[in-house]
Amino acid sequence: MAKHKKSPELEEKISILPSTPGVYMYFDAEGTVIYVGKAKNLKRRVSSYFNRTHDSLRTNLLVRAIADMKYIVVPTEQDALNLENSMIKEYQPRYNVLLKDDKSYPWIVVTKEHFPRVFMTRKRIKDGSKYYGPYTDTASARAVLDLIRELYRLRSCRHAITPDFIARGKGRLCLDYHLKKCDGVCTGTLSEVEYGAQIERVKQILRGDMAELLDHLRGEMEALAMELRFEEAQKLKDKYDLVERYTAKSVIVSQTIGDVDVFGVDDDGGTDVYINYMHVRRGAVVRSVTLEYKRRLDESVPQLLSYAMNEVARTLDVDFEEVIVAEMPDVEMPGVTFIVPQRGDRVKLLEVSQRNAAQHKVDALKHLERHNPEQRTLKLLQRMQADFRLNELPHHIECFDNSNIQGTNPVASCVVFRDGKPSKKDYRHFNIKTVVGPDDFASMKEVLTRRYTRLRDEGQGLPQLIVVDGGKGQLSAAVEALDAMGLRGVIAVAGIAKRLEEIYFPGDSIPLYIDKNSETLRVVQHMRDEAHRFGITHHRNRRSKGQTVSALDSIPGIGPKTREALLTRFRSVKRVREADLDEIASVVGPAKASIVFHALRPES
Repeated sequence: MAKHKKSPELEEKISILPSTPGVYMYFDAEGTVIYVGKAKNLKRRVSSYFNRTHDSLRTNLLVRAIADMKYIVVPTEQDALNLENSMIKEYQPRYNVLLKDDKSYPWIVVTKEHFPRVFMTRKRIKDGSKYYGPYTDTASARAVLDLIRELYRLRSCRHAITPDFIARGKGRLCLDYHLKKCDGVCTGTLSEVEYGAQIERVKQILRGDMAELLDHLRGEMEALAMELRFEEAQKLKDKYDLVERYTAKSVIVSQTIGDVDVFGVDDDGGTDVYINYMHVRRGAVVRSVTLEYKRRLDESVPQLLSYAMNEVARTLDVDFEEVIVAEMPDVEMPGVTFIVPQRGDRVKLLEVSQRNAAQHKVDALKHLERHNPEQRTLKLLQRMQADFRLNELPHHIECFDNSNIQGTNPVASCVVFRDGKPSKKDYRHFNIKTVVGPDDFASMKEVLTRRYTRLRDEGQGLPQLIVVDGGKGQLSAAVEALDAMGLRGVIAVAGIAKRLEEIYFPGDSIPLYIDKNSETLRVVQHMRDEAHRFGITHHRNRRSKGQTVSALDSIPGIGPKTREALLTRFRSVKRVREADLDEIASVVGPAKASIVFHALRPES
């Protein structure tokens, strides 16, 4: 493989790199940071950029743009990941993976005060307060707050309520007290210890410890009932029912797994990768966030998982212990056990997370299609361009299919897709004219020759891609037709096998497999379904017409005008056959009626 050229200064820097973990930065000729990367072995990783030609065009472009480099040595891989993440956020290098929609989500905070407040915020302040979340859905955060406020009468005022504040009588009962939304702690109605006990129950709810909270409420309720304090017991029963109803709405994914973190991935091999994070507590999902990454240099799923875990740990203040993943991250994390499950409840947990990632992608695409359809179309065409190895975006695609049921009336269909959608006004049927017998390969060659000779002669636009329904045989026939017309290389061509995800290219006996989640596969399936439907409909019409004509054609002495008159009156040969002699005679006269009647009903 050819090596990339580098300046003597850069070559010397690379030659003395240490074989230790670290972070490296690449600079362009203007001194701008264009890439930041982490490495378990700095010398080996950096050298790999320059000692070969890469499959990725963007990687080759990056290497050509590198004018200088710097590096930072760190003790561990985990430290390298943390430093890389912070440097990417600071410098925003053009060739690094991009975390999209890096927005602030709402948190629920329990303030660090003598009498803490509980409210929703988007800002995290390092003041000792405890933050729970983030909540990707604001409605979910509000639902949790509503539950807390129905269970406990917590203060919402901004007063700095301290024991001294209460002792000096500075508090005044407000409207919330009279509406029974607050216990009026500013006037000393509850001690700091009593109020703190309620706050501990609130923290249980925010941590997702609903089972523990229910046990506590049930125990207090039973104790009050034993003391015959039924009114107080009923109030606790109401709270118990409220928590139970809320818990019933939680996503319970396992009754056997305790606390665990899960990372599911939706990756169709394209630019955008969606990684869902779920925190599971006592078998219930208590937190879920989906991150969307945009590839810049064909980053692998293990790399992206490392980025996602670092982002979750940083923004959600999470300490990982047991993590379920689809693939092993490319960084070892001390004290963290990674599990790639093969069966059981852990597989089900991973599937839930992956479904969440896939649904986030669907929602993102729908949003893009609604608010920016041009961008949505461009993303689809770019994905198809990559999957079909095209030199240009496939704005115009044509798909061909042959139909010759039981070897009769051979026809072919051509369906046209523009910008990934069917253009039905451009669909065309072809009756096979030069091929004798059911020869699909020769039929395909004839149809393509007729189609593109005409388009070329009439000066109409040619497609960027031809898709033929069939494997290597059909593809070879299509290539021969394009060769004969001098269009080989002008129009790209591919064949789709019976298994839709197998795509064949000229001169390559090994098919390309398209990811089952790819948007390309959806369009290919739509094209083939349309080609089948359109071709079969035309074939059925031809057979029906042939049966109609042959039944009357075979009668001696009956010409085209007589046939037309009979079919105009009776609509079908079947009805002509069922008509009596007088009815037929009223249309074509007695003599011809007798001939038709006895020919169609020889038993009469």
